[in-house]
Amino acid sequence: MDGPEQGTPTSTGPAVAERRRAVTGAATAVTVLIALAVVREVLLSAANWRLYFVAHDYLAGRATAADLDAADSDALAKLVSWPSFLVWIAAGVAFVVWLWRARINAELMSGAAAQRRSRGWVVGGWIGPVVNLWIPYQVVSDIWRASAPRRPVPLTLVNAWWALFAAATVVVKPIQWRMASKFDSEQDVLSNANVSTLLTVLYVGAGLLVILIIRRITAWQTQGHVPNAV
Repeated sequence: MDGPEQGTPTSTGPAVAERRRAVTGAATAVTVLIALAVVREVLLSAANWRLYFVAHDYLAGRATAADLDAADSDALAKLVSWPSFLVWIAAGVAFVVWLWRARINAELMSGAAAQRRSRGWVVGGWIGPVVNLWIPYQVVSDIWRASAPRRPVPLTLVNAWWALFAAATVVVKPIQWRMASKFDSEQDVLSNANVSTLLTVLYVGAGLLVILIIRRITAWQTQGHVPNAV
């Protein structure tokens, strides 16, 4: 899948012109799902803080063991609940669908040579170990540049999104998961709440930025002079 033009449509018969893909509907769907995923993170952070405050009150004699168990069960239920986890999966799938369509449009607008990676990496870049640290960024940034009506276009928005998303996913989230797995003291619960808040801030920031990126690219491609959408 390496090489800028591998994976682009080819044909041994008569050339078949590729048509632009509609991205507006996909952009709306992924925006809604990302917003829901961000809300999920906020609720998880709130649940972790509720657990801390109840634990603090319990140790101070202002809450019962039943209150503590209820708060602990509530936080754990939110953390591992399948419906909320499925929101993340749905948001990821919707984003890749939008990204695939946007990639095709970007090739039609600026040529396949403007893309550093073949189309297969639009999906493979997210699921491949190690390479998922930079290839998704390259795919999005190339689409951003190729879709812009005027070039060169600054990558500030894309850079900020990837920095926040990578920091949250690669660094902070594994730490928070380990912290949430075992509470031996009130300080453990407090540390988990603090790290959970940091994780939420990073994901909220990354979520807002990627929504702006999606909207900007969608607007550029909708206004771009490429074949009619299918």
